[in-house]
Amino acid sequence: MSSGKPVIVNKKAKFEFSFLETYVAGISLKGTEVKSIREGNVVISESYCHFVGNDLMIRDLHIAPYDKGNIHNVDPRRERKLLLKRKELIKLKEKSEQKGLTIIPIKIFFNSRNLAKLEIALAKGKKLYDKREDIKTRDIKREMDRNG
Repeated sequence: MSSGKPVIVNKKAKFEFSFLETYVAGISLKGTEVKSIREGNVVISESYCHFVGNDLMIRDLHIAPYDKGNIHNVDPRRERKLLLKRKELIKLKEKSEQKGLTIIPIKIFFNSRNLAKLEIALAKGKKLYDKREDIKTRDIKREMDRNG
């Protein structure tokens, strides 16, 4: 998806949730935030998405202040609007209102036109036994790779 550009991945998400559908959304950013993302100064693991009216917002996405940004820096944890097509927003809103489903960010990357994009997923939380099963299959695969 990206060609040598920074990609920030939410590694914890794959372990905690099972993904049902994924979408690529644009992010409404201020000037110095883009520069900070290019440097990789982003913490995505604690963030989540929610609806405010008909707009999808991301909360707790920490984009560190750009060190050369001085007065142009903004609050690192401010809510940011996600940009999706109207049909996708309606579909996501209906599905996220179902019990047990949530919208989580998976990764941030820059597309071919150098625009910051956020891959989000409609996800269902895993139970403890699901997590144990994932660990077990990962260990088996690792052992198989080791033994040839």
